[in-house]
Amino acid sequence: MPVTPPPLDPELAAAVDLDALRITLTPEVIAELRAAAAPAPTLDELRRDGTFTIEQHLARPVSGTADVPLLVCRPAGATGRLPVLYYLHGGGMVMGHARQHLDYVLEWAEELGAAVVSVEYRLAPEHPYPAALDDGLAGITWIATNGQEAGIDPQRVLVVGFSGGGAVAAGLTLRLRDARDLRPVGQMLVCPMLDDRNDTCSAVQFAATGGWNRATNEAAWSHVLGARRGTADVPAYAAPARAGDLSGLPPTYLEAGSAETFRDEVVGYASRIWETGGDAELHVFAGGFHGFDFLVSGADLSRDARDGRLKWLRRTLATRS
Repeated sequence: MPVTPPPLDPELAAAVDLDALRITLTPEVIAELRAAAAPAPTLDELRRDGTFTIEQHLARPVSGTADVPLLVCRPAGATGRLPVLYYLHGGGMVMGHARQHLDYVLEWAEELGAAVVSVEYRLAPEHPYPAALDDGLAGITWIATNGQEAGIDPQRVLVVGFSGGGAVAAGLTLRLRDARDLRPVGQMLVCPMLDDRNDTCSAVQFAATGGWNRATNEAAWSHVLGARRGTADVPAYAAPARAGDLSGLPPTYLEAGSAETFRDEVVGYASRIWETGGDAELHVFAGGFHGFDFLVSGADLSRDARDGRLKWLRRTLATRS
């Protein structure tokens, strides 16, 4: 199997030293990273001088004893029931929070006239699978039950997941398909974490690089799945690349960089959707590393990626207006 990785985009390479971004995901390091993360934006900051109304709600849990916190965001002055972007944040399912990068998702909402519901799902290692998936299901069930009162349309829910949130989003969409209920109108999976086996060509190519590499990925999956990681006992709802059947999924946007660990599992997921006659749009950005547009948002490649996401969202929501 080839081990020489493809090159980084020159503009990204000049802006970020990936070798300095090496993470050893022990529980102790996870706690340190959580504590050192940038402060979450306040609700007033997210409201952006009255551009959005933001309410906090609690969804009834599917598992566990605590209700699941939700942030429900609507463009101020919008009328009627709005389509909703159901947002699952990144962080490898071990870090992050419901307000992480929410300001970016709200930019989409403002452009599209959509609401956003962001879910505070539980994290590993304290809460391994299926905690995050169950919390995602709790939130989308809350939308189905309470959405009309909140001014959002339960029939126009588009699931959005970044990185580890992409695993939760894809697993949730599979679970909803199998239950034949609460079918989303689409799913957007941005550099999603789909395969615990960690054995693709791109995983091998990026075993020794900085950033989110093969070792980091293996550690994150181990925190989520425990001793089951890499065995035949992992369900598809946990690691969606394990699914034997990808038919019946809603329109799907998939994205990765050519210079990241997740590249080939993302490409493979898109190919398997197409094999069933499904609707998938795949973007692989040459020279992009994992999360490149958040670390170097002004780069040409980052602007291209962000433009493409918004265009797909606009087209997909327009078909269900």
